[in-house]
Amino acid sequence: MASSPAPITVALIAAPAVSAATLYGFYDALSSVRRDWQMLHGGAPASSPFLPLVVSRDGLPLEAANGVCITPDRSFADCPAPDVVCITDLAVPPGEPLDELYEPEVAWISERYAAGAMLACACSGALLVARTGLLDGEDATSHWAYCDMLRRNHPATRWHAERGFVVAGADQRILMAGSGTVWHTLVLALIARFAGPQDAMQVARINLLELHGTSPVAYASLTAGGTAGDPLIADCQVWAASNYSLESPVARMVAMSGLAERTFKRRFTQATGMSPLDYIHRLRLEEAKQMLESGDEPVEAIALEVGYQDPSFFTRLFRREVALTPAQYRRRFGSMGRQLQRLSGRQAAP
Repeated sequence: MASSPAPITVALIAAPAVSAATLYGFYDALSSVRRDWQMLHGGAPASSPFLPLVVSRDGLPLEAANGVCITPDRSFADCPAPDVVCITDLAVPPGEPLDELYEPEVAWISERYAAGAMLACACSGALLVARTGLLDGEDATSHWAYCDMLRRNHPATRWHAERGFVVAGADQRILMAGSGTVWHTLVLALIARFAGPQDAMQVARINLLELHGTSPVAYASLTAGGTAGDPLIADCQVWAASNYSLESPVARMVAMSGLAERTFKRRFTQATGMSPLDYIHRLRLEEAKQMLESGDEPVEAIALEVGYQDPSFFTRLFRREVALTPAQYRRRFGSMGRQLQRLSGRQAAP
């Protein structure tokens, strides 16, 4: 009698501040391969070819970011050699120093990759993979809120916030998913690579998962990042939040600051990571996105309202920053907004 093939072992890292939803979402999806399709079609019971294991540095229970208690299956030392090491998202603020907090995880990831394992990284889990140095010279992606910080801290890597999925490494053994629920694409890619495209399609159809081509940048909040630690620049940010549509807002902030123009621009860039003009553009475009989501004003009117006299310039800038034209954005997210309004039982504001 032929022996069953060895299971495909996937080590799901349970690290401090991990998101329980994504960690166990991976676990559930991998466990469901073949099993659920057979169950729904009245076929013979089937087992998944995957063996997902929740692993941690010491194997002891730990608290997830939302307070859920996670009980790992194994410690790093006890985990059988995995075929895949998966690093799901971490609920840590962008820019918060990680210091040595994750060094056990970083060391284990490097060790397992050197031993031949594939790495699968979702969302802000890229924070740990980046620290291994394995992404130096490679293309990579992460959640849109983290890419600017990752670009500053790991300049040897080419970070792409606009890409929902990236395959990296000379031997294609690093798979990375970008923002939010793009991890669905990552888990389907793992299933397709190790079990086959048909199994991946079955999981997608059962769970209504979609592989759509909308760039993650379209979902991004252009004003993410908070208020600067520099009090003078923070005051300018507060002013700009309400006055970005005025003519010459950068010149007005320079006057408010009492600094020489060159000094102000250098200080603003150091405090916020972008020039004052880029900051104003982002405030204006974020407001335009809100207007496109919730109303039906003409694009020309929206451009004028947020501070642009030239609608064609506004459209070009919007497309560059959002990866969609204003009209495309309205079709994509205006429809979503209306659906959410209907689901909530509320009417959109007139």
